[in-house]
Formats: sequence, structure tokens, C-alpha cells
Amino acid sequence: MQLRQGTVIASVSWIGIGCGLFTAQPGVAALEAVQVAQNKPANVQPAGTSASSAEAIVNQGLQYIQQGKLNDAIAAFRRAAQLDPRMAAAHYNLGLALRQQGQLQPAASAFYQATQANPRFALAYANLGAALLEGSNVGQARDYLKRAIYLDPKLGLAHYNLGLALEQQKAYDQAAIAFKSAMQLSPTAPEPSYHLGLVYLQQRKDTEALAAFQQALRINPKYAEAHYNIGSMLFKQGKLDEALNAFRRAADSNSNYANSYYAAGLVFMKQGKFKDAQVVLKYAKDLYAKQGNTQWSSKADQSLQKAAVGQN
Repeated sequence: MQLRQGTVIASVSWIGIGCGLFTAQPGVAALEAVQVAQNKPANVQPAGTSASSAEAIVNQGLQYIQQGKLNDAIAAFRRAAQLDPRMAAAHYNLGLALRQQGQLQPAASAFYQATQANPRFALAYANLGAALLEGSNVGQARDYLKRAIYLDPKLGLAHYNLGLALEQQKAYDQAAIAFKSAMQLSPTAPEPSYHLGLVYLQQRKDTEALAAFQQALRINPKYAEAHYNIGSMLFKQGKLDEALNAFRRAADSNSNYANSYYAAGLVFMKQGKFKDAQVVLKYAKDLYAKQGNTQWSSKADQSLQKAAVGQN
């Protein structure tokens, strides 16, 4: 059965100059930022210089963000950064906006410039690490995330993303520590508990894994992947009815989660219910194909053919 790669979490904090903090939803799942960045970075120059014009342009960019005008915001933040290259807020907000557009490399470059403008800017390091992690640059991502945690040990999203990096590097003991820290610092986020469960599965600690998945579901009862992994554990234990119920809950939580239908088909085949198996396996096959997952569409098709043979 297929496991989905972890969702990288970024800060949603936009930095304004002399006008408070603005927030907007990014294109990926988000944790609430636990650090409220200062309205004025330490390197902002006094009014009367080019910095004052840059400040006004940054704040105009934030207005564009509120209006949903992302391209205009990007242009504004770029102008501000050109006017005052030492203004960390301009680079940082540019990075956030570019990341929302999926431009990971330009976003990483902008976050890096923010860290150069203000070397103690923990959120910039955290978002730089997140962008690099999304771009599969795991080693560098890990280093920048560790720097963010050094600067702000209470930055939950940095601990979580560090856990993802360590999980990908198969450093499971360290990953578990990072996810536990994220759970303590961001108790309303289900992702750290879920990924702690995945780490425990890799370590063959099934009891601990089940508890972690259940914790994720207490926070978010609609966490499809958590239901799915509980179902997978029950399936391996031969508890087919309980596994099927878990896969149904996964499908109810996310009707586009193809793994849940595929897994339900495997349960039906084990139970000798080949007609039911064909229905859900056909649905899984088509859903995988629609999502561009040709490998798993092919696997579902193979299982579908076996179910057809079993019925005959």
C-alpha cells in the first residue's frame, strides 16, 4: 500500500512595516506561526532615505495580498527589495508570495536574501528550509531549519519540517524527537502526530504508531491518511472488518484519496467479495489515472483483473 509524502508546512506570517502583521493562507497546509515577527526589522533605516519609500511599497504589497492580487504583490516586494536591499521584510514577503505560486527556487533565493539582511530572522530561515525541502534539497533544508530552531527554539513549524527532513534521511530517532517537539509547540496541528506515527511504523513500534495516529485524529477527525494507516495496520493483523471500516473513514474524509479505495478492494478480495472488490478497484484505478499516478493506476488495474478472475 502507498504512503503519501509529508506535507511541508510554511509560516503564514506576512511582515508589515509600521502597520502590524498581516496573514494569508498559502497553497499548502499551514501551522499557525508561533513567533510574531517584529514590525520593523533591526536593519530598517530612518525615514527620509530610500528605506522610507521601500517601506511604503512593502505595505502596498501587503494590501495587494489582502486583495488577492499576488502578481502585483510580488512586483511591489521586488521593487522594495531593489530600493533597500537591507530590508529583510521585503525579501521575506517576496519569498512567501513566490512560494504561493509554486516558484520554489526563486522563493528560496528571496528567503536567503532575507537571512542575509537580518541574520537573526528565524522565520526566514524556517521558510528557506521549507522551500528547499519542497524542492527535495533535504540536506540544505535540514541545516537551515536547525538554524531557525537555534534562533527560536519555540518555532513549531521548524521542528516539524526538520522532522520531515530527518524522516526522509531515515534518521528516525532524531525525526521522532523533532516531531515530539513540534507536537508540544503546535498542539493544534495534526501533522506532527501523524508523521511521528509513520516514524514509529518504520521502527516497528506498532503500539506507539497507533497511539500517534489516534492523536492526529483527535485533533483532526477528517485526517484521511491517519485513518488509512490505521486500516493498513489492522489489515496486516488480519482484522479485515475493522480495516475496512478504517478505509471507509479515510474515503469519507477525502473522497479523492485513491489509496483508501484501493485498500478497500484488497480487503474485499481477502473476504472473497470479488464483485465489491471490482467496484472499488475500478474507482481507485480511474482516480489514480486522473491524478496522474500511472504507477498506482497500473497496480490497481492488476488487482482489478485478479478480482475478475476470482469472481469467475
